[in-house]
Amino acid sequence: MKRLTAYLFLVLMLAYCTPAVQPETPSEENPGGEVVDNQEDKKDDPTPEEPVVPEGKPRYVWIDASANFYYYANDKAYIGKEVDKLAECGFTDIIVDVRPTEGTVLWKSSIAPEARRLAAWVNSSYRFVERTATWDYLQAFIDTGHAAGLRVHAAINTFVCGYGGYYGLESEGPVFTGDIPEEWTSYDNTSDGLRYSYYPGVRGTVFMNPAHDDVQNYVIGLLKELAAYDIDGIVLDRCRYDDNGLQADFSEVSRCKFVDYLGHEPAKWPIFEAGITSLPALGEDQKSWLAFRCKVIHDFIEKAADAVHGVNPDVKFGVYVGAWYSSYYSSGVNWASPRYMTHKLYPTWANSDYHNYGFADHCDYMFLGCYASVSSIYGSSEWTMEGFAKRADAILMNDTVFAGGPDIGNPDGWPEGRRSAYIPKTFDAIVTKGGADGYFVFDLCHIRMYEYWIAFKNTFTDYINSLTNN
Repeated sequence: MKRLTAYLFLVLMLAYCTPAVQPETPSEENPGGEVVDNQEDKKDDPTPEEPVVPEGKPRYVWIDASANFYYYANDKAYIGKEVDKLAECGFTDIIVDVRPTEGTVLWKSSIAPEARRLAAWVNSSYRFVERTATWDYLQAFIDTGHAAGLRVHAAINTFVCGYGGYYGLESEGPVFTGDIPEEWTSYDNTSDGLRYSYYPGVRGTVFMNPAHDDVQNYVIGLLKELAAYDIDGIVLDRCRYDDNGLQADFSEVSRCKFVDYLGHEPAKWPIFEAGITSLPALGEDQKSWLAFRCKVIHDFIEKAADAVHGVNPDVKFGVYVGAWYSSYYSSGVNWASPRYMTHKLYPTWANSDYHNYGFADHCDYMFLGCYASVSSIYGSSEWTMEGFAKRADAILMNDTVFAGGPDIGNPDGWPEGRRSAYIPKTFDAIVTKGGADGYFVFDLCHIRMYEYWIAFKNTFTDYINSLTNN
């Protein structure tokens, strides 16, 4: 059930006055001459209590690894400075990306290689930012975040293992160094034919096959390491199929598991035409394929949640997903409640089994990207910020709580010089009118870039004041 928090100010208590107390002369009864209160009916002086400021719904900020690496890779002091600044703005939680798309990690791991360089946008161009420091990157955020009174969550890019070089940079990640085998990567049905997502000259994120048992065990091991840290939550990002969407994954591993699920060989394999980018009219086997992929992700989410809570039951477990549910089938993800009858609302692509693989009930919380343009902040349709939140409330059916957030770095409709004016409107649309259980911001780099600090502070101050006055 939703956990909504709202507190009222306490009234300051009046202090009682007591007569002045003088030290006694040393005597047989009081050899030390200690101060003695001679009142027969002595009462404890009440201590005036500080008013309790209502915290309200949680307000998260995402801290992408690559986008902020230039500032944080080797500078603990800068981490502390900006974390303190976030607390002053009124944020309550930080989400620290510790497994970027390169597939390396930013904690002390015995499983995955530690990130020593990440590609970042620096001075109007991409270049590698090197990390020479040896201190624990995640632990630095835990220490500074908790000291500032913030909750600290770790986020990982889940089914990734490398990043193919862009802008003339070399490729980076464990699949390129041989730490992860090519056979773990997604086997996609591209317009160039069937091939692994890792191939010579690949550009962009290299995904692994979520259906591969070794891949799942590898990621579960990473999650257990994270759960052993003193963190407040773990968030899975990119816990889905390859960016190629409907072209993924047609490996022999996936075929065998699909046959087991279906109970017979599919009429054709691959199930779709090569290079598919939009959904055709679907036969029953093809609908079953979409449901099967959701089952793969659902079953992994269930195992991952159990693994995290097995290490530390107090660590929250959740995922980030895009709020555009009507087309999220292309990622192989059903983030709804299993009680949400998807096939009744979307019969063109969901069969009667699809709803069984909604995984909201396995999440302690969820983060929904309400990434509409600022020209579409208010409204009830899916591609508005308010509409994303309202529809999510119906889709999740109270199986978990969710935070919705705008993409504040999205240039669409955010006019230069007037960007900050939209911040309070996004909060109002998603939380106040949309009913989200929290608010999250992607990403800290954009707060820094566009100087949103004051806008967020004013927005959150007004929100807290509204709780106090109601």
